[in-house]
Amino acid sequence: MSAHTTFHVEQQGPVAHVQINRPHKRNAMNAVFWLELGEIFTSLDADDSVRAVVLSGAGAHFSSGMDIALLSQIASELGPDAGRNARLLRRKILGLQSAITAVEQCSKPVLAAVQGYCIGGAMDLIAACDMRYCAADARFSIKEVDMGMAADLGTLQRLPRIISDGMLRELAYTGRDMQADEALRVGLVNQVFATAPGLLEGVLGVAAHIAGKSPLAVTGTKRMLTYMRDHSVADGLDYVATWNAAMLQSADVNIAMAATLSQQPARFDD
Repeated sequence: MSAHTTFHVEQQGPVAHVQINRPHKRNAMNAVFWLELGEIFTSLDADDSVRAVVLSGAGAHFSSGMDIALLSQIASELGPDAGRNARLLRRKILGLQSAITAVEQCSKPVLAAVQGYCIGGAMDLIAACDMRYCAADARFSIKEVDMGMAADLGTLQRLPRIISDGMLRELAYTGRDMQADEALRVGLVNQVFATAPGLLEGVLGVAAHIAGKSPLAVTGTKRMLTYMRDHSVADGLDYVATWNAAMLQSADVNIAMAATLSQQPARFDD
């Protein structure tokens, strides 16, 4: 797959592995990172040969969050007028938000594999993923409060639907570290692996298992689950009825049924 400056992207069969590739900077998120993140996931969304995505970080850490150099760069662009500064900052924040939203809007399931630090902006990033897994050495932290600001890239908007309100408030108000065992207990991660290599192997295995299912069924399931986050049960039932009125006519339904009856693996077209 195409080369990038801050990511290494490769495709292993129907699974794309997107790896943040700035280990010398603890995978801190610089300006190029944000441009490439949106581009990569927009491209993966449009690639029918990709059925699942694993997002990881190279080296000892998933990501230490926003690169201080980027924050300094943004600060250097501010001038004397508060109104124009506000306009500039809002534009910058919305641009960063859109890159993370591209992860959430990718029609393929995105599985985060976290080892070491997952701090600040990295929490925003994993909150936009479908599932999260971690190694035993993982440390999660919403650090923005220690920088004198509220997290503004999705953590406070998405995590309330992943962990309890009280736990999220504690993490966001205190900025404390959450270790792997606690992250599992509160539902932030699905599973804890003993080592980082075991983590990546395990998550790639889950992704490969998903990729063996009907891509239309998986995409439809993701769309319904995401839709239900902001809609009533009645709205969701109506939406899935309309969706399946079309999708139940897919050849994938017959293929899946035949595979079940024959107890043989199903093979679906992209």
